[in-house]
Amino acid sequence: MSKIHKATVQDVQQIQRIAKTTWPVAFEGILSQHQLDYMMRMMYNTQELTFQIESGEIIFWIAEIKNTFLGFMAYEPHLPTESQIKIHKLYILPTAQGKGIGKDLLNNLEDYGRSNGFEKLTLNVNKYNFSAINFYKSRGFEKIQDETIPIGHGFIMDDYVFTKKI
Repeated sequence: MSKIHKATVQDVQQIQRIAKTTWPVAFEGILSQHQLDYMMRMMYNTQELTFQIESGEIIFWIAEIKNTFLGFMAYEPHLPTESQIKIHKLYILPTAQGKGIGKDLLNNLEDYGRSNGFEKLTLNVNKYNFSAINFYKSRGFEKIQDETIPIGHGFIMDDYVFTKKI
């Protein structure tokens, strides 16, 4: 079982390291290198991550085993329209996948959600990221809609929206 802690600004470099290692594998054959580079600069620059962590609007959890950081999750627990938690990111190093780290992060989030009165978890997943889709389905998530999100520079995120009652 992995150890999970709430990330602080001191963890930004670890989050960036995990993302830089994971994204090329997760999105190989799905996104162009140009789009990957753009999204990494947009989502994982130090200023953006620091702002998200310090503001508390997005909560990051880091998972580790034997003092080695192996994955992270980012979620938004205060959506104004519904009693839901929106998962924004969940990435596990390719070498650490299959060790239960993603399950541990989701289990902790479900426990947090239930104990704080949330009714469901939601997330977006790329339509062509079949390993992630299969993982979420195995954890009880169901697809509720398609969503195309323009992200600038002519790029889009072509996603499914998944949800799970907790």
